[in-house]
Amino acid sequence: MELKTNVLYYGDNLEILGKYIPDESIDLIYLDPPFGSKRSYNILFRESTGAASEAQIEAFEDTWQWGPTAARAYEEVVTGPHQRVARMLQAMVDGLGHNDVTAYLSMMAVRLVELHRALKRTGSIYLHCDPTAGPYLRVLMDSIFGPKNFVNEIVWKRSFAHSDFRQGSRHYGRTHDTILFYARSAGRIWNQLFVPYGQEYIDRYYKYVDESGRRYWHDNLTAAKPGGDTRYLWKGKLPPKGRYWAYSKENMERLEREGRIVYTKTGFPMYKRYLDEMPGRALQDIWDDVRALGGLGAMAAERLGYATQKPGALLERIISASSNPGDVVLDPFCGCGTAVHAAHKLGRRWIGIDITHLAVGLIRRRMRDAFPGLAIEVVGEPRDLEGARYLASTKPKQFEYWVVDKLDAQPTGGKGLDLDGVKPFMEFGGKAKRAVISVKGTKVVNPEMIREVLGALDENKPIGVLAILNEPTKGMVTQAAAAGFYESAGRKYQRVQIITVKEMLSGKRPDLPSPASPFAKAPVEKKKAKQAEML
Repeated sequence: MELKTNVLYYGDNLEILGKYIPDESIDLIYLDPPFGSKRSYNILFRESTGAASEAQIEAFEDTWQWGPTAARAYEEVVTGPHQRVARMLQAMVDGLGHNDVTAYLSMMAVRLVELHRALKRTGSIYLHCDPTAGPYLRVLMDSIFGPKNFVNEIVWKRSFAHSDFRQGSRHYGRTHDTILFYARSAGRIWNQLFVPYGQEYIDRYYKYVDESGRRYWHDNLTAAKPGGDTRYLWKGKLPPKGRYWAYSKENMERLEREGRIVYTKTGFPMYKRYLDEMPGRALQDIWDDVRALGGLGAMAAERLGYATQKPGALLERIISASSNPGDVVLDPFCGCGTAVHAAHKLGRRWIGIDITHLAVGLIRRRMRDAFPGLAIEVVGEPRDLEGARYLASTKPKQFEYWVVDKLDAQPTGGKGLDLDGVKPFMEFGGKAKRAVISVKGTKVVNPEMIREVLGALDENKPIGVLAILNEPTKGMVTQAAAAGFYESAGRKYQRVQIITVKEMLSGKRPDLPSPASPFAKAPVEKKKAKQAEML
């Protein structure tokens, strides 16, 4: 099996991992799996009304409740060859019962086993979760990767405070996520990262300034253990009892010549350690310096409109620490694509998997905006009419999202008079208008579909597009033509336009005045970030 990289896969990650990802082929895995259809945590996409996206709920609803899907995942683990994992999962199900949490853990267990198989001996995995599921996932990860390969529980403080007590909350503010960091072995890739010193630390320790304006502090020149002949008289001083000079006499003389030794009031030598020579503070396991996206400025510019979009800085930190340029980064729940974006920016190869065409289309668009000219292969989406028919018959909702994405429109989930999607455009004079899109994947087509589109049109939505899988009837064509035209800047546009999937696959798109993208654009990445900049 040959590993493809810089590729997106549409489908269930369990199937894709087994079919496309060879053993020990991945250097770094980051995953942020959805948990809880009715919880705010990790519902990746939201409609303009604020309601959770039907696509995400439809894709994962079986994993949030105990039913046939969860039962099959549980049975696959407990009857499989990984009996340590089986015993742990069985114990949790026996102790907690058949509920949302154990359904989720069953779904995760079978996938984590596959991810362990795919990870190189030098690889690492970062599992992003909230405190609700985190403790259970920690136990599950111990059974799969082994307790000795647990590296860190990283606490990401994503916000300053949640002041929801006015809404009746009876708990402390919930402001952090958990990231579980495991390695495949002790030989994992590791690049030490540093963060700038805080001003309080600088003011406390680097309080001296030399004649050139450089800050420094008085560091110790003694050591607990001798390193050769290091107990000698220096400027009339010996090290304290039980201690030794940290340098040989020859090196002490060199430091003296270089002006790196200063003396206290008692004449005791100290090392002059300059602030500008220090890399910063070694990164710890509490990350409170990377904020969730929001507010104004650079963080706001990064936002693409996804409720749980993670900041690029968070993923760049993980990727820089646990992989090297050219390594392969995998995100099996890639959502809005922050991990694959960060991986490409840092010169890594990447693989993204998601179960919704909504996500795959959004990631492809994001990468195209950020890296102009980048060609991305999507494995699993329809490439011809036969593939489109299969998707429409097996997953009609995903078929709708696929069509809307191909038309470069924004999905609405089939709610209200916006039908299945909207595509903004600018009329003459600069006023924003919208075309509404109705998608029909049924075998039977009829004039009622045209009437539905007509019923959605108004002053602000003067054009409607009917995207259908099969050829329209003569009556439908006649009825669409009878709807007349919308005129802008002296040009006429058919008010009701019919596009078949066959035409769409051949490149046909809605005929609109000055189409405008309905999506927030990812900023263009001018150059790939250098690894050294992150260390």
